[in-house]
Formats: sequence, structure tokens, C-alpha cells
Amino acid sequence: MKVDLNTVEEVSKELYIRALKLLPPDIKDGFTQLAATETGATAKSVLATIMTNIEVAENTNNMLCQDTGVPIYNVTIGDGVEVSGHALMQAIRRGCERATREHPLRSSVVHPLTRKNNHSSCGIEVPVIHIDYSDTPDELTIKMVPKGSGSENNSFLKMAIPAEGIDAIKTFVIDCVINAGGKTCPPTIVGVGLGGTSDLCVALAKRASTRQLGTVCADPEGAKLEAELSAAINRLGVGPQGLGGDSTAFAVHIELAHTHITMNPIAVNMQCHSARRAKATLSPAGVTYGF
Repeated sequence: MKVDLNTVEEVSKELYIRALKLLPPDIKDGFTQLAATETGATAKSVLATIMTNIEVAENTNNMLCQDTGVPIYNVTIGDGVEVSGHALMQAIRRGCERATREHPLRSSVVHPLTRKNNHSSCGIEVPVIHIDYSDTPDELTIKMVPKGSGSENNSFLKMAIPAEGIDAIKTFVIDCVINAGGKTCPPTIVGVGLGGTSDLCVALAKRASTRQLGTVCADPEGAKLEAELSAAINRLGVGPQGLGGDSTAFAVHIELAHTHITMNPIAVNMQCHSARRAKATLSPAGVTYGF
């Protein structure tokens, strides 16, 4: 399959807008589940208010949150797909800029030193574009995540040592959630990266925080730790928006990689309750949108 770059541009534009306005069904279900088990009166009220906001945004074609985030595009190229990598990235960038200027959207992207905003949501290395490969024939998938600053500002990395063991992982993750408090707009998805190198570990945490609710770590030990940490975090009492309650996190998601014998990297990246993402699959049959 030869990829049409004009289609990629249009899809990239549409994905940014969709991600900002339509909350994925798994996150909606997550809210329903939390509301059913929450025991705190204030927490129940906060959850109800958030759920009303979701409904109003969808019914009025408005954004779920004012923060348009840093745009991230995760691209997966299947077998038999013909496309120039550079041209693909440029098409995504054009689509991202068009979404911002034509909708229009607030650009949240600035130069890190001058703080200048060019009002395009694009800049040096932004949008963030990750490219991966799969054995799925004749499919190109683009997943768009607008990462807001509330959750992203509370990202953490610790280069632990093996002697500290699994307890170091548990303590670090729980401490990160406590220190973040309400700043991440909980209930959150707590993404945890384990192993690899420092850069890979952080990337794994981001991948984990944007994973669909209901999925579990492919590694059995990782899946076991996910459940243990989820239960522990929801006993902390941070609650929705940090106002107390049982509903601090939808889930803990872990992604891991093998690492060096003398290293034990741990990264935490959280996703706020407006866990926005949108996905499109390009195939010979056309474009299919989803989450």
C-alpha cells in the first residue's frame, strides 16, 4: 500500500480536533466504575461534575479541557506500506498546524527560552512524532495524544539500584502520586516505566499512561505489580481533583524493558482524568477512526 500524504495531513488534522473533544469510551466506563464504588460525598460530587463536563463538551462540540497540550503522534507502519519517513512527518506536522490555525485552537507550544508562541502548536521537535513498525499488512496507524501540562509537569525518573529491589519501585511510584496531589487532575492513569535506559524508561512510562483502560502489562510480573499498586494508590485518599476520596487513579499501567545488571530505572508519567487520545487506521479500504 502506497500512502497518500494528503490523506495523512487531513487525518492528522482531524485527530487533533477529535482527541480534544471526544473522550474514549474506556475512560467514560472508568468514570462509571469509580462513581459506583466511591464512598466520599465530595468525591462523588466531583466525579459527577466531571462526567457532566464530558457530556456537555460532546453535545456542544466543544473541548473537554482548555489545555490543548503538546501534540504527540504515535505512528505504526505495517508490512507492505510504502512511505517516505521524512515526508510522512512533514505531512503530520502540516495537519497539526492546520488544526490549530483553521479550527482554531489555542496553541500551547512555546520556545523553552524565549517563551515565544508562534500560534501553530508546532516548533522545534514538536509535534512529537514516534514511528514504530508492525507485521500487520497494508496498514498505517496514527494515534494522537494531546498531553496537557498538569499531568506532564508531574513526571518523574529515578535511577534506582538493584539492591533496593521491588520495594524501591513501589515506594517511588506511591510517593510520586502523593507529591503530585491534585495537580495532575485525578483520577489519573499512573504510567510506570521500568528498566531500559533513562530515556527508554521515560518513554515506556508515557506509553503506559496512554494505554487503553482494561489492558494489562504483557509481562506477568508487571501485571501483578499493576494490580498491587492500583489498590495501594486508591487507599491514599488523594481523591478526585485532590479533594479526598477513594478515586485517585483509574489504574496503574506498567511497561517494562530489560536493563543493565547494575541499574533499576523507574519512571512515572501520569495522565489526567481527561485522558484524551484519538486513532486512525489507513488501509486500502480507506480511513477508520477510533480511540
